[in-house]
Amino acid sequence: MTTIVVVRKGDSAVIAADSLTTFGTTRLAPSYDRHPEKIAAYGDSFIGVAGSAAHQLVLENVLERTPNLDFHGKAAIYESFRRLHPVLKDEAFLNPKEEEDDPYESSQMTVMVANPCGIYGVYSMREVFEFDRFWAIGSGRDFALGAMFTVYDKVKGAADIAQAGIAAGAEFDTGTAPPMMMHSVKLR
Repeated sequence: MTTIVVVRKGDSAVIAADSLTTFGTTRLAPSYDRHPEKIAAYGDSFIGVAGSAAHQLVLENVLERTPNLDFHGKAAIYESFRRLHPVLKDEAFLNPKEEEDDPYESSQMTVMVANPCGIYGVYSMREVFEFDRFWAIGSGRDFALGAMFTVYDKVKGAADIAQAGIAAGAEFDTGTAPPMMMHSVKLR
């Protein structure tokens, strides 16, 4: 459980996340976790992952070992996650089954990407969406979306909007807690 947001405004894009990890009803607060970061860097892209606590380490490991991935644009992100899926299955032992009648194997994770080309979401069957203003994933997403919608036209920068989203998630979602971690990029 988590809250991860991406925001695009003016000439900048931001990705932000809370820093709480949960295992069922057990909370691993950031003060007990030596590595509470939920956002990984790959070149000039920042990638945040929601879902199982195992996803973070697995994704960081696979990204580190997989050269020439491209997260600049919808088609490039799709192709990169298509290339990553067999690696996740064969080397990280991902279980790709969700529902019996799913049209594709699942990568079992929801991901946000922010880089100089924009802000994106990647869902479990490698569906890729490019967002114009903002989006959120994780258990606190509904609270974050509402907060960001409310402040988007009222505040100046993407960082303030992301802050509002993470703060709302931390206030109302049991799987989200501060401190917030944030990365910003200048858009092309």
